[in-house]
Amino acid sequence: MNKLKFLLVGTLAFNLMYGQDKNEVLMTVDEEPILASDFLRVYNKNLDLVQDESQKDIDGYLELFIEYQLKLKEAKRLKLDEESKYIREFARYKQQLTKNYLSESKVTEALVNEAYERSNIDISASHVLVRLAETEKDTLKAYSEVLALRQRVLDEGFDKVKAEVHNGKTIFLEDLGYFSAFKMVYDFENMAYNTPVGEISKPFRTQFGYHVVLVKDRRQSRGTITAAHIMIALNQKDSTLVPKQRINEIYAKLNQGESFESLAKQFSDDKSSARNGGELAPFKSGQLSSVEFEDEAFALQQDGDVSEPFKTAYGWHIVKRIKLEPNKPLDEVKPLLENRVKRDSRSKLINTAMVKELKKRYNIAYNEGAKDDFEGLITEDFYKGQWQIPDIVDKDKMIFRINDITFTYDQFGRHLTAAQRFYTKSKPAPKVIIDKEFDSFFEKSILQFREDNLELENEDFANILKEYRDGLLLFDLMEKEIWNKAAKDSVGLVEFYNKNSQHYKWPKRLDVVMISSANKDIASKARKLLKSNKSKDEIADKLNSKDTQNIIFTNGVFPLDSDKLPLNLKVKKGISEIYEHNDAYHVINVKSILPEGLKTFEEAKGSVINDYQTQLEAEWITTLKSRFEVTINEESLDGIKKELKD
Repeated sequence: MNKLKFLLVGTLAFNLMYGQDKNEVLMTVDEEPILASDFLRVYNKNLDLVQDESQKDIDGYLELFIEYQLKLKEAKRLKLDEESKYIREFARYKQQLTKNYLSESKVTEALVNEAYERSNIDISASHVLVRLAETEKDTLKAYSEVLALRQRVLDEGFDKVKAEVHNGKTIFLEDLGYFSAFKMVYDFENMAYNTPVGEISKPFRTQFGYHVVLVKDRRQSRGTITAAHIMIALNQKDSTLVPKQRINEIYAKLNQGESFESLAKQFSDDKSSARNGGELAPFKSGQLSSVEFEDEAFALQQDGDVSEPFKTAYGWHIVKRIKLEPNKPLDEVKPLLENRVKRDSRSKLINTAMVKELKKRYNIAYNEGAKDDFEGLITEDFYKGQWQIPDIVDKDKMIFRINDITFTYDQFGRHLTAAQRFYTKSKPAPKVIIDKEFDSFFEKSILQFREDNLELENEDFANILKEYRDGLLLFDLMEKEIWNKAAKDSVGLVEFYNKNSQHYKWPKRLDVVMISSANKDIASKARKLLKSNKSKDEIADKLNSKDTQNIIFTNGVFPLDSDKLPLNLKVKKGISEIYEHNDAYHVINVKSILPEGLKTFEEAKGSVINDYQTQLEAEWITTLKSRFEVTINEESLDGIKKELKD
C-alpha cells in the first residue's frame, strides 16, 4: 500500500454552506461526539473519489464514515498514537505543512517574481570555494585565501589554477554548467545573476564557505520541449537481443521512411510512452534524470527532427522533437514558484518580514531592563563555553510577553548557554552579544508562538492537519491489523487460495516469433522463408543488408489482447497470414497456444494477498462494530440530507 496515496485521499476540497449549527453532534462513537460539520467536510472532499455510486448518497457514505471513526477508536485503544514512530512522522509532516502557512505576502510575491525572471535565464558559471564551517566567526583567513585565488584566476586562468589547487576537501574549483533559479543556494544564485558575463564576483559567503563565481555565459531558457523516444533497455529478458544492434536496426528503418510512432509502439521498451507512439510529457532543462537525454532533445533544430541513436544510463534511445514551447507566463506557474520559494533558503527573508507583521498582530510587552540585566552577567566563562545563568537570577522573571504567554529570564538564559559556543573564538562586547541573541531569541519565540497557535488561528490548516493525523494513524493501524497479517499468514493465504482458486486464472496466451516489416512484399518473403524452416539468422541475412533494415524479430509469450498482436489474429498453431498492425506488416509463427488455466498459488500470490486482506478487513470491521457503540442523531442526519438536497 502506498502511504502517500493512502494519506492524501481527498485533498481537493470545495465548501458547502451548511445552515445548521456547525457544532451540532451527528453521532457518538463509544460516547465520543462527532460533529455534523466534520462529516460534511469529509463527505464533500471525498465525494468525487468514491467509486461505488451507492456510497455517494448520504446513507451510503455515512457507513464509510462510521467505519473510519471505528478504526480511529481502535487505533487509539491500541495506543498507536503514542508510538514514537508515529509521533516522529506526524511531527515531520506538521513542520512541513506549517511552513506553507507561515509567510509574508509582499516579500513572498517579490521573491516569486524574481525567481520567475531568473527561471527564464540560464547561467553558465564556474566557482572557487574555500570551505569554512557555517559557525566559524574567524573568517579572515578564508576570505584572504579566496581573494588570492580570485586574483590567480584573473592572472593565470581558471583551468590552470584548478589543476594546481583543487583538492575536493578544503578548496574547490568547479565548472557548474548551466543553471537557473533554485539550483543553487540563494546567496550563490544572487551573486551569479548579479555578476556580468566574463567577470569574477567579489568574495561572498554561503553556508559552505567563501566563494567567488566566474560567470561565463547567460542565455535565454531553452523552454519546454515535447519529445518522443524509442528506448531499448540495457537489460533484456531475451538474451539474443543486443540493445545497440536493435536500436541501430530501428534507426535504419526510420531512415527508410518508416513511421517513428509505429516503431515506438512496436519496439520501445518504455511501456509508458510506447502506447502513445513514444511521446513523453513535456519537460525543461534539469527536469529529467538524464542530462544526456535532455541535451540530445534540445539539440534538435526543428519540430519533427530525429536524433541518431545515443546511450544513457537507462538504455539506447532515438529521440524525436515534437514541439518546443517558450516558458509559460507567470500566472500559470506562480503557485509552483510560491511553494519553492517557501522551501528555499530565501525563506529567511520571509521570516524577517513575518516577524515584523506578527509584532503588529500580537500583544507584546517587553521588560525594558532585561538586556541590561543580562549584559552584566556575561563573564569570561562565556567566551570559554563554560557559562551558566547564575543562581541569584530570578529565573521566572519576565523578559517579554506575547499575548498571554510569558517568556522568562530562564528561557533566555538557556538560549545564551546554547549560543556561547559561537563566541569561543571571538570576543565581542557583552552588549553586542546580548543585542544579537535577544533578537534571535525573540524571532524564534514569536515564530514558534505563531506555529503553536496556528491550529487555533487558521481553520484550513487545522482541518488538513487533522486529516493527516488521522490518516497516518489509520495507515499504521491497517498495516498492523490487516496488511502485514495477510502477507505473513502463509497458512491462511493457502487456505484462502484453495477456496477461491477459480478466481485466479491465466487468460489464453500465445508463444510466438513475430517478423515485422514496413513493406508487405518483404513480409511475404519472410513468411515464405519461415515456412521453408529457415532459421532466424538465415531469414535476417536474406532480407536485411548492411545498409537496409527490412525486418525485425520479436519473441515472447503474449496474452491475446496484447498491443503487440493484431486484434484480428486467428488463434492457431503455425505460421500466420500477413497482418497489418501498428502501421507495419507482421507474420507470426505461433509456436504454442497456452490455454486458460488456473494459476498456481505462487503465480497468483499478489492477487491472493490483496483479496485476503479485503476479507480480513470485512471480518475486522464486524468486530469493531460490536466493540464500540455507535449512536446516530437522526434529527441532525435529516437536517444534513435536507441541506444537501436544497
